[in-house]
Amino acid sequence: METFVQWAAHLGLNYRFLLDAYQRGSLIDGAWTTLLLCVLTIIGSLLAGVTLAAMLTSGNKALSRPARVFIEVTRNTPTLVQLYCAFLVLNMLLTQAVGAANPLTPFAWVVIVISLHKGAFHAEALRAGIEAVPAVTMEAASSLAFSRRQLLWNVQLPLALRFALPSLVNNLIDLVKMTAVASAIAVGDITYASIMIWTQSDNVLELMILMLSFFGVLSFIVNCVGRALEARLRMPGYGH
Repeated sequence: METFVQWAAHLGLNYRFLLDAYQRGSLIDGAWTTLLLCVLTIIGSLLAGVTLAAMLTSGNKALSRPARVFIEVTRNTPTLVQLYCAFLVLNMLLTQAVGAANPLTPFAWVVIVISLHKGAFHAEALRAGIEAVPAVTMEAASSLAFSRRQLLWNVQLPLALRFALPSLVNNLIDLVKMTAVASAIAVGDITYASIMIWTQSDNVLELMILMLSFFGVLSFIVNCVGRALEARLRMPGYGH
């Protein structure tokens, strides 16, 4: 660590705060918190996306209309505004209702809001994938006496996932970057930890470089995993 600090000093960058155990520990804890946010929101957003896509394509207006309204409202309002509304309004109402027994922490609200927000985008990608499934395939499955539910879960969604995978990967890369909004409600992610450090010392540039590098690496990892999945799940005869 000291070698890196000395090397950076030759470039005019002050990373001496990394030698302080408390500040270094804050950054490491923040990085782990960000990683945990990414994992949970990726899982949550995909579950929300599949659920909303199933509602949109169910053919039941009692399900499709609420899903469409939710998607339009969610896609057309900023994530940060949604987070503030959820944490400052819904959380307050929940606290008033249940008191100290409120189980939802700021961390939980971030996971819920980002999962639902990106789930709306996943739903549209999956809906497009479902509609891209060839009619001949659906007719063949129907001839096997599949129910509507069986058609959706055993035929449409597996194929739709392959068609929608590029869009889903793009959404997930955006999701990784979106987790930075957690700092707005004092969740101790890497962004919040960096803000706390630079308010005590003059090293904003160094911490910005560190954050950009961290999120760049995370996004690159998601992109590489997505590319590998695309290659593995590529539909024979498509995309060539």
